[in-house]
Amino acid sequence: MLLFLAEYLSQYVSAFGVFQYLSFRGILGVLTALAISLMVGPWMIRKLNFHQIGQAVRNDGPQSHLSKSGTPTMGGALILVAIFSSTLLWADLRNSYVWVVLIVTFIFGAVGWVDDYRKVIERNSRGLPARWKYFWQSVAGFGAAIYLYINSASPVDTTLYFPFFKNLAWQMGPFFILLTYFVIVGASNAVNLTDGLDGLAILPTVMVGAALGLIAYLVGHVKFAEYLHIPYVAGVGELIVICGALAGAGLGFLWFNTYPAQVFMGDVGALALGATLGTIAVITRHEIVFFIMGGIFVLETVSVILQVASFKLTGRRIFRMAPIHHHFELKGWPEPRVIVRFWIITVMLVLFGLATLKLR
Repeated sequence: MLLFLAEYLSQYVSAFGVFQYLSFRGILGVLTALAISLMVGPWMIRKLNFHQIGQAVRNDGPQSHLSKSGTPTMGGALILVAIFSSTLLWADLRNSYVWVVLIVTFIFGAVGWVDDYRKVIERNSRGLPARWKYFWQSVAGFGAAIYLYINSASPVDTTLYFPFFKNLAWQMGPFFILLTYFVIVGASNAVNLTDGLDGLAILPTVMVGAALGLIAYLVGHVKFAEYLHIPYVAGVGELIVICGALAGAGLGFLWFNTYPAQVFMGDVGALALGATLGTIAVITRHEIVFFIMGGIFVLETVSVILQVASFKLTGRRIFRMAPIHHHFELKGWPEPRVIVRFWIITVMLVLFGLATLKLR
């Protein structure tokens, strides 16, 4: 909204023209979302404590987690408020990609909110039944996929590009819809599985989101895209504002979520943030690079799949507990050690993923 005001004022004061620069508005997106998170966070935590909206802890998990029982949850709502507020202030709301990402984020956040509400407020341990959770995730995932497919402006928009190769690409056609669905829904649930320790999920989300913001800027810039031999998609650069807002909101939330956490994200945050990352990865045509950078999310998901499959087929477990971060805890690693080491791995994976932009 402020972009429109700046455009109007630039007719009279040329200095307002700076708001036309994506990089500048991306920075403003970071700072605005960060400020909102830091200012609203303490008030939100007090309200959650007052209404006794606390986390229930599994008895079969690491014993160190029992002390976390009652810690305020559903804090992901703070992240979403900061993201939406910052994006609506600084993004070009005439850009359809911005609305696709915001709508997907909102729907997945709503699904997570209902799940958290039933678990925490109604004391229903099942939360939102899995079939309904996946139904609404599928509605949003397929809805976004179909919209992007129908409104694709060129073959580039529905082509899968492989890192390290300049000329290796697959024009997917209708298969684009299926891939998009799996990326969005898969990323959403992968981040949710990772959100099991204080700050474990949010900082990797921030790092991957920031990297996707850089990729969006490059993909949306004709000269940079041509120089790097990456696909050019007109209008995608505007997503740097959303990525900046995500990074700022996530850092602000980490202020309160770092060990020992004052508040937990809950499904309302984890499901929404994962879907946001997946949607941006699809729109920027960098799904494979996204899987590389989000390797921790992939590892957590694969560990659960392997654990369930092994137990059902052989009656034996591969890990002491899944997701895999709990396995390391049960091996004796202190929680901060698990968290920081997973962060370090994410830093390396994000840098490797960004390196693929040039190594082609």
